[in-house]
Amino acid sequence: MSFGRLERTPGPQPMSEINMTPLVDVMLVLVVILIITAPLLASSIKLDLPQTEAAQADAAPRSVTVVVDKSGQAFLNDQPLDLTELARTLAQTAQSNPETEVQLRADAAVPYGRIVQVMGTAQKAGLNRIGFVADPAIKPKLP
Repeated sequence: MSFGRLERTPGPQPMSEINMTPLVDVMLVLVVILIITAPLLASSIKLDLPQTEAAQADAAPRSVTVVVDKSGQAFLNDQPLDLTELARTLAQTAQSNPETEVQLRADAAVPYGRIVQVMGTAQKAGLNRIGFVADPAIKPKLP
């Protein structure tokens, strides 16, 4: 019998490359989150819209969005305007396309008189198609 060292084969070398599969998975999850949240960020003005069961998203061929916040400030496409600037801008829109629909998004706390002023401004400008945007009513759960 001989006593001696046994020959050993070298063990596996450590992997020095990055595993791309988890990185790709994380990036795909981030892309999905971005796709889902992007439409929610369309309007940056926070409103508490009134609720109705008849509220449905309507696909108008061409529309402008007029927003009236709690303080009564009017916004056209997220730009704050007073009534004279709003009238001038809506008149320009009516000249280019008189069939343009005005989508009015007004906070539930806005006085009715202020909404009528904005509607009158749109009608004087020549835009008679006015749509009111509302959230659908929340139906109570039955036991």
